[in-house]
Amino acid sequence: MLKRVAILANGGDVAGLNPVIRAIKRTAEENKIECYGFIDGYKGLVENKFIRLDHQPIANGILPRGGSIIGSSTNTIVFNYKVTNPDGSVEYKDLSDLCVQNMMNDRFDCLFTLGGDSTQKSARDLYIKGINVIGVPKTIDNDVMCTEITFGNNTAVSVAAEALDRLHTTAETHHRIMCLEVMGRYAGWIALESAIAGGADVALIPEIPYDINKVVDSIKRRIARGKQFSVVVVSEGAKEKNKEASTYNADIDSKTGISVKFAGAGDKVAKQLQDLIGLESRCTTLGYMQRGGTPTAYDRVLSTKYGAKAMEFAMEGKFGILTVIKNGKLDYVPLEEVVGNNKELGAVEGGTEDSNIRYVTMDHELVKTARDIGICLGD
Repeated sequence: MLKRVAILANGGDVAGLNPVIRAIKRTAEENKIECYGFIDGYKGLVENKFIRLDHQPIANGILPRGGSIIGSSTNTIVFNYKVTNPDGSVEYKDLSDLCVQNMMNDRFDCLFTLGGDSTQKSARDLYIKGINVIGVPKTIDNDVMCTEITFGNNTAVSVAAEALDRLHTTAETHHRIMCLEVMGRYAGWIALESAIAGGADVALIPEIPYDINKVVDSIKRRIARGKQFSVVVVSEGAKEKNKEASTYNADIDSKTGISVKFAGAGDKVAKQLQDLIGLESRCTTLGYMQRGGTPTAYDRVLSTKYGAKAMEFAMEGKFGILTVIKNGKLDYVPLEEVVGNNKELGAVEGGTEDSNIRYVTMDHELVKTARDIGICLGD
């Protein structure tokens, strides 16, 4: 019988984290279960820093708030944790046993991990080492495998669609090509959905390496019809045929997380289109605007459903799972399925070739819809 549970949020912030935390906490309160939150994700688990959430003022009024009241950590891998010694030297230690011991000492019966691919990879590994874990899929990219939707994605798409509405008026007024670069390293869900919602003319996504000449031809056909402007959505991971995506070294320790960042795809496309078409082209990179701020009503409901259901699964004794939505209904899958081929215990990061990422498939209805209404996908 559950008595004490803990939550951690890991990875980049998204709108919807606080509603999930609230739903877990309130379901715990209804069942007289104590609820706590580790501060700053896996870092808090290593350092054993946590706060109580049930019946506490800090957890009041958080449904509409963006971010996370318990923080979040990025590039924190408990199996390869960066430790700075008193003499200033640095070494990397496997502190997963310490995490297990902290959970035991604190008498926590279950740990809820709110995060994406990398977070759930570590959750699977900690489950193997003896921690009762239940994952909740969080990422604006919507690329966590085995679930139809992740919380945070809808808010990001809504922000991108609003940006496209605003860029549309500038493009039309000044007869320009306006490009909007959105997030999506390996999966183009944000770019594709926002392009449809925002009335874009072109959407370039990682799953479809683009031919810039096909994009040029599409825009020129618009010009021939009297449309002296175009709006283009570019996923940060979009790449030309037979070329690599636009990346840079982020100067992040490769032993503790993802060291390569994506940037410049939108600027590249804007310059190419200006050179090849002659219309003035500009790029707006939405960046972290997609992550922050108030969650949409959709994400508030989705997050609440996820959190409440995750707590239900805990009370039923179902651990080592990810709470998912399949065929429109709440369900769960073993974390082992989410991990995919990235089986190595304590692997440094997710987002690798072996990860089980949910890509946009060519037979998906969003792709078909985009083609039906004349959105150029660059192929």
